[in-house]
Amino acid sequence: MKSFTVPATSGAVILTSALFFFAGSAGASASRPAPATAQSKPEILIVGTYHMANPGRDIFNASADDVLSTKRQAQMAELLAVLKRFRPTKVAIESTVYDDTRKKQYADYLAGKHTLTRNEIEQVGFRLAKEMGMRTVYPVDYDGDFPWQRLVNFAKATGKSSQFDELYAEMGAFFKEMNDFLPTHTILETLLFMNANDRVAADVGFYFREVHFGEVGDYAGADLLTSWYQRNMRIYANIANLIESPDERILVIYGAGHLGWLRQAAEYDPTVRLRKLAEFVEVTPTR
Repeated sequence: MKSFTVPATSGAVILTSALFFFAGSAGASASRPAPATAQSKPEILIVGTYHMANPGRDIFNASADDVLSTKRQAQMAELLAVLKRFRPTKVAIESTVYDDTRKKQYADYLAGKHTLTRNEIEQVGFRLAKEMGMRTVYPVDYDGDFPWQRLVNFAKATGKSSQFDELYAEMGAFFKEMNDFLPTHTILETLLFMNANDRVAADVGFYFREVHFGEVGDYAGADLLTSWYQRNMRIYANIANLIESPDERILVIYGAGHLGWLRQAAEYDPTVRLRKLAEFVEVTPTR
């Protein structure tokens, strides 16, 4: 980390500003509630998943085998047992916040009128919510722009196609590693692999590398990152709005591409405590 030297002439200004800030905040402190303590903070556990139904809507996609097979269903039960250790009070799902379709499907599922599909929203979210006795699930997704083609066009127009192709190939290899991992590992092991800190950081890093594809007048990469960040901050706002008490424990089931951004938001939000999947596993499988 770089260190910065403050010019000597600025000391008085900084001190004056600090005194003004504390004098102003002292008078207001009596009317503001005390910040939540570590013991009383609501908790958020965000679990990044692969798309179990293979919808193929992303630029890079997992190639998942049949989650309804006997083997995978036994593994799903193992995953749910781990998630129950978090003792969630609400389950947030990757479904559009202003669309009640998933809520209705969940109500039908409770009533025995809906058969679970292969989608992870249902296989993880619906099943866990039912087993925890929850009356509903909570959609928190928010659609946004993702100007990918603009980024591709910029790379072609500025002679940076080879650099872009290298980055694209790295991203493809990143997802291939996950696709190679899944067939020989359980669902829980795969999610631990996908939710590992280094992997989440690498995924976020690809977005920041895209920022380098841009220039004055056409910030193609920066604008793509801005759009993606905006969408994820809106999703996080929807998650945060579910909190109704200090004892709330929100379990978020989401595509892993969102994981790093949602984790970052929860980590920097001083009113909540971020939890991670590995904390609830007694023995973490090796890769």
